[in-house]
Amino acid sequence: MFSNFAESGPVVHITSLPLFHIGPLAITNSIFYGWVCSAIMCLLFILAARHITINPKGGLIQVVEAGVEFIRNLVETSFEDKERSYKYVPYFVTLFFFLLMNNWLGLIPGVGESFSVGGNPLLRAFTGDLNATLAIGIVTMGYVYYSSVKESGIKEYFGHFFIGSPLNPLYFVIGVLEMLTDATRVISLSLRLFLNVTIGEIIISVFSYLGGFVAPLTAVPFTLIEIFICALQAYIFVILSVMYLAIAVNHSTEEHLTDDAIPETINGSAKLAA
Repeated sequence: MFSNFAESGPVVHITSLPLFHIGPLAITNSIFYGWVCSAIMCLLFILAARHITINPKGGLIQVVEAGVEFIRNLVETSFEDKERSYKYVPYFVTLFFFLLMNNWLGLIPGVGESFSVGGNPLLRAFTGDLNATLAIGIVTMGYVYYSSVKESGIKEYFGHFFIGSPLNPLYFVIGVLEMLTDATRVISLSLRLFLNVTIGEIIISVFSYLGGFVAPLTAVPFTLIEIFICALQAYIFVILSVMYLAIAVNHSTEEHLTDDAIPETINGSAKLAA
């Protein structure tokens, strides 16, 4: 990445470019690098699983164990029913490390414009591709919606959008607005991740260009900042996804509000509005 500069200025492709085709399917540089990152992550987890001990040792294995424990605690504390939370831990742990690995490995020198195949960059960060982050968002929210409906049922799931009876016009409008907001979560999750990764890549490339032959020195401070931002974005993506699922699942275990159970001031205003 530090070599992403030319005489006319830094070169940064913000779109993925095809490397080869498998039948009608074009394999882009971001997909290819996503496969590479996935393979590295699988090897890392296999290595960690084989070296797990009762008394944790230092090094990379302990970092992996700490990350798994951190996400497990996050998921458990988000659900009122701890037993229910256990079934979702594997997915969110995998999601966190997948995002983290792709974000961090996209920062290493050589990713970007350094190596080309057929005139196109060989490697591009998977999470620096909007199509990729959109796919992650769709899969994650699809998992959230499926699990929410499975846990609470269709009626109960849609019921959690309403603070009272949907027969009340005020509650109905509020519920519809909540559902519309919920439908935009795929876009918000995808854009947040994509923009943070891409903007970080552009900033590093610009300062690499400005640094000239001492490019590594000028880009290192921003790379260190981006390492933190990449970890933060992986965490934000996961915690928001967990919260979306927990809200729906927790609602299925709560007593539902009726007009009589709503505080007098709200109930009175709603009846006037009706």
